[in-house]
Amino acid sequence: MPGQAIKSRPNKSGNSASGEQYLPEHLAFEMARVVEEAAIAAARTMGQGDRPGSDHAAVQAMRRAFEDVPIAGNIVIGEGERDEAPMLFIGEEVGRGGFEVDIAVDPVEGTNLVANGLPNSIAVMAISERGGLLHAPDSYMKKLAVGPKAAPYVHIDAPVRENLEAVANALEKPLGDVCVVILDRPRHADLIKEVRDAGARIKLISDGDVDACIATAIETTGIHVAMGTGGAPEGVLAAAAIKCLGGNFMGRLEPRNKEEADRAIAMGFGNLDRVLSIDDLVKSDSVIFCATGITDGDLVRGVRFFGNHARTHSILVHANGTVRFIESVHRLGARPSR
Repeated sequence: MPGQAIKSRPNKSGNSASGEQYLPEHLAFEMARVVEEAAIAAARTMGQGDRPGSDHAAVQAMRRAFEDVPIAGNIVIGEGERDEAPMLFIGEEVGRGGFEVDIAVDPVEGTNLVANGLPNSIAVMAISERGGLLHAPDSYMKKLAVGPKAAPYVHIDAPVRENLEAVANALEKPLGDVCVVILDRPRHADLIKEVRDAGARIKLISDGDVDACIATAIETTGIHVAMGTGGAPEGVLAAAAIKCLGGNFMGRLEPRNKEEADRAIAMGFGNLDRVLSIDDLVKSDSVIFCATGITDGDLVRGVRFFGNHARTHSILVHANGTVRFIESVHRLGARPSR
């Protein structure tokens, strides 16, 4: 089954084919500094077994860092509603004024990973022009992510074997060399069996599928497909990066109970069974994505502390097609000059 059409990608002028102007690249570096601060704060709690403490430290650091950023930002995916979260709640305005943007954040993607000192936790954020990011409900989502070469050839409703064969053909490699990332959950037992029966390799992860989905679009990671069910808000974050990278991401909401289903319908999801294409999840071509490693992972390395400094490793993706991996050294306790 062919995949849904991918919208046109950037041309050399920095605009989309429709003439849409992209957010300026310098803003990407401002946003990278925000996730770096969150990653450093969370990394200080690594292995302490305190999930709420890790998240709280990162949220506070990220919220403080936003105060210096030249944006008029609106949180559309964050820590929850106003009555659930004291900061970075959905609808909160952040920034010191400037570019009007919508923001999706996860100060700690993989709180279990940080708490237990395990790999692949990141601080992550995506921004777009206003209205550019889907306001996803706090629900589950079935997901399929692949990189640019396989993007046109897969579909979330196709049989698992058919999708894996399509990826292998697109990558011009044996099916046995294709690596699939799946969250290690009981609900994925049948999916894992299908992938094994097809002959592909599997990498099971305990948490943090944003990192895994994005890795499919970075050739050097050796990860080719991400499949399974995870958080819907995390799906939007992953889709933002994958769209910039030219890959494909498809999803379908899978509410866990009637309350989640009713909430999704109230938010405008009339047909919960419909396939959400990458352009449904990320409506704008004007997108910036950035993530900083908290612990070492497939995509970025974790924070390293030495002396009075911390070294961070980040990925920064701009809608114009530019991908940067940034290593930064921070003098702890210092505030950036303006």
